[in-house]
Amino acid sequence: MTTHAQMWFDPSCPWAWITSRWLTEVEQVRDVRITFRVMSLAVLNEGRDLPEQYLERMKQAWGPVRVCIAAEHAAGHDAVGRLYTELGNRIHNDGRGIGDAGVIPEALAAAGLPAELAAAADSTDYDEALKASHLEGMNPVGFDVGTPIVHVPGAAGEAPMAFFGPVITPIPRGEAAGRLWDGVLLCAGTPGFYELKRGRDVRPSFE
Repeated sequence: MTTHAQMWFDPSCPWAWITSRWLTEVEQVRDVRITFRVMSLAVLNEGRDLPEQYLERMKQAWGPVRVCIAAEHAAGHDAVGRLYTELGNRIHNDGRGIGDAGVIPEALAAAGLPAELAAAADSTDYDEALKASHLEGMNPVGFDVGTPIVHVPGAAGEAPMAFFGPVITPIPRGEAAGRLWDGVLLCAGTPGFYELKRGRDVRPSFE
């Protein structure tokens, strides 16, 4: 039976991008289908005392998530996945970042979505829908984490699983991706399991 999992992402986060590409690898080696959903680091960090540099990054982060929510309303979840791929390729793989004004229009065109959706980046019209999507992803895991968030349905009679992560680099490929998926589900499905972590001493690698 196909497992229909969901991942909540913010396009600005390189670690979420790596996790998302891992999940697309998982789809090739396990009977899993991923739906990509939108959360927002800008929403998560509203009202927090943050360094000025990070505050500026959060201001820039509003645009891409607003456009992703606008795409979801216009064309559904599949469109969000296509748009995320095109945004991530430009923001992360090409190293252009979220401040590049050409990223959103180019990504919309490559994803086959209307150019006028780019106007959502500077509009508050979709903010309530954005916050609702954000809360749907965050509520089961708590608000002391960020992105990525993954939700996986439980087996018959078991509760669904929701967790932050995994935070990984580089991207596991092929059967290595499948083994990590199996291990993550084993951990997440263990009652009372909360955390497995070690110090991170490398930068994201998108290989």
